Amino acid sequence: MTISVLVVCLGNICRSPMGEAVLRNEALKRGITDIHVDSAGTAAAHIGEDPDERTIEVCGTKDVPISHSARQVRASDFTSFDYILAADGSNLRALERHVGHREGSKATVKLWGSYLPDNKPIQDPYYGGLDGFKEVYEQCVKLSNAFLDEVAGKES
Repeated sequence: MTISVLVVCLGNICRSPMGEAVLRNEALKRGITDIHVDSAGTAAAHIGEDPDERTIEVCGTKDVPISHSARQVRASDFTSFDYILAADGSNLRALERHVGHREGSKATVKLWGSYLPDNKPIQDPYYGGLDGFKEVYEQCVKLSNAFLDEVAGKES
């Protein structure tokens, strides 16, 4: 059975495309191939754009393939994904208010950070330097592994 995961942040150019790429990469490193990972934003500001150049740079230095075109969360995401993981509380609240969340949602919608004991949100690195993107990368690796530890066992 394929696990489907949507990683969500605000604009879908920094945290969520990095999270998508890292989660897919960590799953492949574990030999998990029956996983579908995508990402989206709660806002429409960057639709169609490539990930932020700093996101691409950090993923590149870690040999994590990344290719994504920004999109906004759709109502259909709530019925087509098993898990929708929000980068922070603001995006989680936006997801919970989304019409798709109320109309036949099958998705488990939660803060991605809730898979670790510290329950920390992923801070938006957009207005900072490269170090913030490196921190987001490290957090995405930890969150990906915590998510896979909990979920991959349930689905098999």
